Amino acid sequence: MTTGQWQMPAGALLIAAGAIVEHTGAPLAARVLFAAAIALTIRMPARGAWKSMRAKRLDINTLMVIAVAGAMALGDWWEAATVIWMYDAAEWLEGYTVRRARRAVRAAMAIVPDRALVRRAGVETELAAAEVVVGDCVIVRPGERVPVDGRVVLGASTIDQSTITGESWPVEKLPGDAVLGGTVNGTGAFEMTATAASSSSAAARVMALIDDAQARRAPTQQFVDRFAKRYTPGVFLLALAVAVLPPLAGAGTFAVWSYRALMLLVAACPCALVISTPVAIMAALTTAARQGVLVKGGAHLERASEITCVAFDKTGTLTHGRVAVTEIVGVDGATMRGVLEVAAALESRSEHPIARAILTHARAEGVAVAAGDDFRALPGLGAEARVADASVLVGSHRLFEERKMCTPALHAHFETLSERGHTTVLVGRSGEGLGVIALGDAPKESGASAIAALKRAGVAHVALLTGDLHHSARAVGRQFGLDDIHSELLPADKVAKIEALRAKYGPVAMVGDGVNDAPALAAADLGIAMGTTGSHLAVEAADVTLVGDDLEKLPSLITLSRQTLRTIRINVGIALGLKVGFIALAIGGMTSLWMAVLADTGATLIVTGNSLRLLRGAERQRGRGAEKE
Repeated sequence: MTTGQWQMPAGALLIAAGAIVEHTGAPLAARVLFAAAIALTIRMPARGAWKSMRAKRLDINTLMVIAVAGAMALGDWWEAATVIWMYDAAEWLEGYTVRRARRAVRAAMAIVPDRALVRRAGVETELAAAEVVVGDCVIVRPGERVPVDGRVVLGASTIDQSTITGESWPVEKLPGDAVLGGTVNGTGAFEMTATAASSSSAAARVMALIDDAQARRAPTQQFVDRFAKRYTPGVFLLALAVAVLPPLAGAGTFAVWSYRALMLLVAACPCALVISTPVAIMAALTTAARQGVLVKGGAHLERASEITCVAFDKTGTLTHGRVAVTEIVGVDGATMRGVLEVAAALESRSEHPIARAILTHARAEGVAVAAGDDFRALPGLGAEARVADASVLVGSHRLFEERKMCTPALHAHFETLSERGHTTVLVGRSGEGLGVIALGDAPKESGASAIAALKRAGVAHVALLTGDLHHSARAVGRQFGLDDIHSELLPADKVAKIEALRAKYGPVAMVGDGVNDAPALAAADLGIAMGTTGSHLAVEAADVTLVGDDLEKLPSLITLSRQTLRTIRINVGIALGLKVGFIALAIGGMTSLWMAVLADTGATLIVTGNSLRLLRGAERQRGRGAEKE
């Protein structure tokens, strides 16, 4: 059990015990219990206050310590203990959301293997990836991650580059092609010449981009911290003026006005002010967590209310990130089912992602797959085999052009489907074209409604930032009604686009799931990661995690953020209004200690109750969601 886990229940028990003992008529014993609760929970705020004062600034920790001291000076030890416990509970909850979002992240953050199989002087040796030097021959086996950047010299395979570029499709790699460290090899084996050390690989550059983006991003302060910079010194200066100026003007003695200055400080005790933010934040973080949104602290929750531009990644964020058959077209009398039967029979011998997608679709359609014979892969082009004693060909438009099998009808369908953003393969049998199969990354059903809701919520601009090809990006952009489309971006390009969007539209939120999105997530004013499909590195770099990858939670998050900030401001207004009234009474000598206690306790209870309305609002929203289901 961590420190926070035992401090919270222990403090609550001490406060409850103190209240019971006080009610039975033992105020001294009750005060001891309250003091123990305060001592248990005030260490972190006191440490924070000391650091802020040494840095010559004031923050919520400083206000917290002043509030507790003021409540004890008023003799209200129950309030002092309760206020610091509630503050600590809110801080612990913020820390819990961060720990939950980062669970097991550090262990899984490395996207590059730490070992590499290297051939030197004809001898194969497994070395630490850090020992690989430029010019080494590196052997990459099926299913392995590529340890360093390199160039293929022998063999061929398909490489999943989504970790670096965000492309939804594996890319064919042939001799002479460049390969990026951190990408995932497919079913083939190949040898490559290392072109960079592991410390300079594409994956290492992504990590450096994240560190740089996080270092350059301005820290976000909560509303009460900004308020504390003015309130606390203002109160002290006013008290000093009350104690000194009237006597100097001959309006009374120093003793009388010093007492009134002390009363002013007591009346200005900021218990309600400091509790106005933590309780509201605690309620809002709890509400967000119930809705499947983990926010790493109150500052990020408040920041969401200021977002005016949202940038989305494509693969795995707006789309499911899975290759699937989207359309089948037959030509010259061939049926869709006939085209699928022929293609599935050939692809049953292949491990290529396109082959798996076609086979999955065939099974879903109830097509009986008769496996072909004499299967032969044509790297970079397609594959051929014999099915039921007929020669079958499935592959690219280039392959069919080379074989003189691309008829005008086949070409027309290929052009139409390609223009829509689909990846297309052509199917032929016995030297004649049969049809075209279109494949793509299916869009998420909730995407369009989520983007429309964001715009209704006041987001002025919605953009797409993807490493995928332009035709795929353009198709998704049209489907979701996005304002801006940027494609074929590397991680550094995404960071640059985030900065450009911020300069043009204001605070930017970035929504992504991949390693290639992590630098942009860190650079954005608010980084939002997919919790289910998202990489560990993306979750680490982000400020918010969508646990169920439900994009419709985004407008809810912005709405909740605005409600929370509005609640905090109302709380501050209530607390400050009462304070101003009692400060005026203190200066006029028309108040007393018990009235100050009553006002301070009452204000604390009012702002606490107002903050907890955020929880009741969440329950109503959950109820409406259940009714829809």
